[in-house]
Amino acid sequence: MSETPSNTLQYRFDGPEEAPVLILGPSLGTTWHMWDRQIPELTKQWRVFRFDLPGHGGAPAYPAGSVGDITTRLLATLEGLGVQRFGYAGCALGGAVGIELALRHPERLASLALIAASPRFGTADEFRQRGVIVRTNGLDPIARTAPERWFTGGFAAAQPAITEWAVQMVRTTDPGCYIASCEALASFDVRPELGRVGVPTLVLVGSDDQVTGPAEARTLVAGIPDARLAVVPGASHLVPVEQPGAVTDLLVRHFSTAWQPAYETSTGQTALPQAALKPVLSPAPPQPPQTGPVAEIAPAAVPPQVQGRPDPYDAGIKVRREVLGDAHVDRALAQADEFSGDFQELVTRYAWGEIWDRPGLDRRTRSCVTLTALVAGGHLDELAFHTRAALRNGLTPGEIKEVLLQAAVYCGVPAANSAFKVAQQVIREETTPQE
Repeated sequence: MSETPSNTLQYRFDGPEEAPVLILGPSLGTTWHMWDRQIPELTKQWRVFRFDLPGHGGAPAYPAGSVGDITTRLLATLEGLGVQRFGYAGCALGGAVGIELALRHPERLASLALIAASPRFGTADEFRQRGVIVRTNGLDPIARTAPERWFTGGFAAAQPAITEWAVQMVRTTDPGCYIASCEALASFDVRPELGRVGVPTLVLVGSDDQVTGPAEARTLVAGIPDARLAVVPGASHLVPVEQPGAVTDLLVRHFSTAWQPAYETSTGQTALPQAALKPVLSPAPPQPPQTGPVAEIAPAAVPPQVQGRPDPYDAGIKVRREVLGDAHVDRALAQADEFSGDFQELVTRYAWGEIWDRPGLDRRTRSCVTLTALVAGGHLDELAFHTRAALRNGLTPGEIKEVLLQAAVYCGVPAANSAFKVAQQVIREETTPQE
């Protein structure tokens, strides 16, 4: 166990001190205990390092709003312990950290396993909507629905103790850190970069995972050179908990046969390679017939071209989607024709790419300014979707109320009266938990 400053993570070690280090990364809403049933076998060969996400499992509540931030804290923790090189297996958000390590710090990584992971987790809207619900209603609605996201129905019914453990694990997470982790997943998208992953990689997924299922796993395998795919039958999203034996077997086989040696220079020091190396995966040792996990090797895809510096339109469409939501932007673009298309491009390029993307104000402040201006102008249609945007940008319903009260003084009571009706309806829709 560890004492944890704000720039590091809560962690624990298991296994012999002289063994190579294998890191296990958790998913959103879980603790390092999700890996408990893998530990006895893995510690026969590795010194296993597990960590908790900020605010999870009693860890100090220092929110981390991006996958890069979590990765930086992990590396700072390892630096303090003198751990320079390691294997890494991560589930869901923990898998995103693994991809980040492979892309930004390949010299540290010997081998990689991505479990229930994806190069992009759903849509930004989904995770920002989850953040809105937690900000308004707390974690209880998310906790109560966790078992149906994480486990197959049969497993949840047959294992009530584990199901209740899952609910309590989410319920005791710090809400602010949970929301920040949702934001980290909302902004994570490495699809154009997968071809640069140059470390031996196993992609593992439950066959019944409805969150990041086999389709997302195959996207990873198609993009990462020489990645292996393992599909575990009868398992959903939290596959290490639901099928611990199958996952343990696959991890042992992968890390035993695909551990890339450190990059060496003539001085014998570890150095960052000039380019990502294409791994050569050793074949897995012969295994007896089994009805458990099915592993297969997918062909490598041609790496996509690395894109140059985006112009204001590229930045604008990204910010516009993050603030207004994919559904709204998709409708606006779909309705554009020869007459209105140029206007949509102008709005995207200049309103979103030049103004909303400026660093001078944060998005919460920009939402406050925008709501006030829309009340003053009587633009109620735009007020509705900018109220949704304000919630995504982190304003609470109470803060939106204060903005509208302020607007009532300076923009007029009739304008504010109409605005309250619009905002009230939007807030009810956005903050009502989906059963």
